[in-house]
Amino acid sequence: MTVPASPGTVERYLTEHLARGPLHFTLIDPDKSPGERAAGIARGAVALGSDAILLGGSTGISRDVMGRAATAIRAAVSVPVIIFPEGPGSLAPEANAVLFMSMLNSRNLNLVIRVHAQAAPAVRAMGLEPIPLGYLVIAPGMRVGEVGQADPVPRDDLAAATGYALAAQYLGMRYVYLEAGSGAPAPVPVPMVRAVREVLSIPLVVGGGIRSGDDAGPLLAAGASVLVTGTVTEEEGLGDGFRSILAEVRRARGG
Repeated sequence: MTVPASPGTVERYLTEHLARGPLHFTLIDPDKSPGERAAGIARGAVALGSDAILLGGSTGISRDVMGRAATAIRAAVSVPVIIFPEGPGSLAPEANAVLFMSMLNSRNLNLVIRVHAQAAPAVRAMGLEPIPLGYLVIAPGMRVGEVGQADPVPRDDLAAATGYALAAQYLGMRYVYLEAGSGAPAPVPVPMVRAVREVLSIPLVVGGGIRSGDDAGPLLAAGASVLVTGTVTEEEGLGDGFRSILAEVRRARGG
C-alpha cells in the first residue's frame, strides 16, 4: 500500500495558522508590480496582517519575471511566497510553493489535468512545494473564466458549487477555491460560500470582487477559510479598502 505524501512546510504553516482562524493572502501580479515594487507591496501587506503572498495574475508571465519578484519578496518578508500559476512557463524555483490547481469547470481538458502532467516534473525539479487545490470559477468569471474556457457556475446554483467542491475533496485535493474573477463587480455569493462550507472538511478559499470589509465580513461569517485579494491593492494600494479587509480577518480570528 502506498502512503500518501505528507504536507510540506508551507502547507503545515497554513494548517497551523488556520487553526487560529481565517487567513488572508495578498495576490501580486509581477508583470504589473515587478521586483522591488512587488517586495514593497508584500512588506506593507504583511505588516498589516496578510498571511501569505500569491504571485500571478497576468497571462504569459515569464519565469524570469516571476523569479525576480519571488526573490525580492522573500528577502522582504518571512511569510510563504506561493505561485498562482497560469501555466508551466510561469513556474520559478525562487518561490516557496505553487498552487497545483485543477480548474474543475473548464471545458479544456488541458486545464483540468493535462497541463499538470506536463508541469509536475518541473515542479519536482525546482523543489517547489505543490499545494493540491480544486479551482472553481463562479459567474461572472471575468478574464480567468474566458482564458480558462470555463462554464462558470451560476451564482444561484448552490448544488453545482457544492457538488464540484465535494468532488474535489473526494479526489484528494486539500483546498477548494471559489473564484468570482479578478475585478468582478461582486464577490462569490454568501449563500454559496455557506453551502460549500457545510459540505467540506478542507479549507475553503474565496477570491474575486472583495474590495472592502463590508465584502469580507459576510464571507468570513459564512465560513471562508482564506480570502484572496489583488485588485483592491492594484487600484487603491494598501489603503482603506485593504485595511478594512484585514480588520475583518482579524475580527473573525477573535483578535
